[in-house]
Amino acid sequence: MAYISYEHNGIRGVGEVDGATLIPLKGIAAIGRSSSLEALAGADRLTGERLPIGDVRVLPAVTDPARVICVGLNYRDHIAETGREFPTYPVMFPKFASSLIGAYDDIAVPPESSEVDYEGEMAVIIGRAGRRITEENALDHVLGYTVANDITMRDYQYKTHQWLQGKAWDASTPLGPYVVCPDEVDLASCGIRTIVNSEKVQESDLSQLLFTVPNLIATISTFTTLEPGDVILTGTPGGVGYRRKPQLLLKPGDHVSVEIDNLGSVSNRLVADVH
Repeated sequence: MAYISYEHNGIRGVGEVDGATLIPLKGIAAIGRSSSLEALAGADRLTGERLPIGDVRVLPAVTDPARVICVGLNYRDHIAETGREFPTYPVMFPKFASSLIGAYDDIAVPPESSEVDYEGEMAVIIGRAGRRITEENALDHVLGYTVANDITMRDYQYKTHQWLQGKAWDASTPLGPYVVCPDEVDLASCGIRTIVNSEKVQESDLSQLLFTVPNLIATISTFTTLEPGDVILTGTPGGVGYRRKPQLLLKPGDHVSVEIDNLGSVSNRLVADVH
């Protein structure tokens, strides 16, 4: 089973994916704190009101999460290309809900940054609240998985030892399109790829995560209660543009997509931010 957050004729909703159509869930306008695993699974399916996916605006998989927690340095090849030592505890930083955009929305390139980079990632969507969750029970708290691109302004990221100012720009982080339920996918067998202007620039598989999904959930829930709709970005493989020789940095007019087997893809055009 998979879900899509959407807007149709000005009305927002969540639909269960059925081939090329969505079956709206009655009474559920968004995936978030009020839409637990049980609420989504138990919602009435409005089969008589199904919508072609091509007729809706695909929203971020979660439109207003309480928490967006991102993990850095979580693929061995990416750690190697940065020249850093392997971490023994996950490197984490936050984003804001305002950073998130839909899977096919334009990415706003800020005029302040000249070092805009891509980072293809798999994201975890929480579906059941919990604090101090054990690794053994962690997957019971997962609603599903989706695709993200952790667009990063490198010149701002490296202004300090903290990464927030390079990672949390408005309208910069595609998330979606599907939230694929855990029983529909074997993460260990999923490949991940990033493509810039038809060139494959990142390729790995999710089995290469240094800190696994259960480990991340257990670690994060030690210091904060995870709630339905919370998002965890799990890190990027090697091949980021900033570390390539020569560097491959993004600019308005470029196109970037991130694909994960069995989860779908985000595909976005970069445009100048005029706000």
